[in-house]
Amino acid sequence: MRQVEIHRKTAETEVAVVLNLDGMGLYDNHTGVGFFDHMLDQLSRHSLIDLTVKADGDLHIDDHHTVEDCGIALGQALAQALGDKRGIRRYGHFNLAMDDAQVACALDLSGRPFLVWNLPFPSQKIGRFDTELVREFFQALATHSGMTLHVDLIHGVNSHHIAEAAFKAVARALRMAVEPDPRAAGTLPSTKGAL
Repeated sequence: MRQVEIHRKTAETEVAVVLNLDGMGLYDNHTGVGFFDHMLDQLSRHSLIDLTVKADGDLHIDDHHTVEDCGIALGQALAQALGDKRGIRRYGHFNLAMDDAQVACALDLSGRPFLVWNLPFPSQKIGRFDTELVREFFQALATHSGMTLHVDLIHGVNSHHIAEAAFKAVARALRMAVEPDPRAAGTLPSTKGAL
């Protein structure tokens, strides 16, 4: 079972994550940040990773610590659930269209965290949600999971659609990367002998 639970507590937030890589895309996310919950739901549903995220953060200041710390905890959970990564596909990519927006994602579960981010937003807010927090979440996720992650906006004019297309594109690429490879069962997807 590639299922883990992570609990992260700081002076700013308390985050609990339950993650099952071999799930059905079931989700139960409650962070106190409505739009972010909606994005986490999309991440779960389209990756087929069962995901529960519960967060209690200093939202009286702003949403930044909560969103970033959820990314940290989710990245740690992903890394732990993947273990030594034997038998997985490792790489994933997806081009996702959502109305006016098209976002491309390519990722590598390499153990080498890196984020290439080319996702400009036309507005600074989606409702009360700061659009810059989308990048903060994915930076934290990539860093703490050991993922190389490239996210590129092909085109788009609506910030909500752009953000949602990004979460869905990453989800679909992640689904591909974490899947067991039937032709490489039990083997490491690397010539280095370690990931």
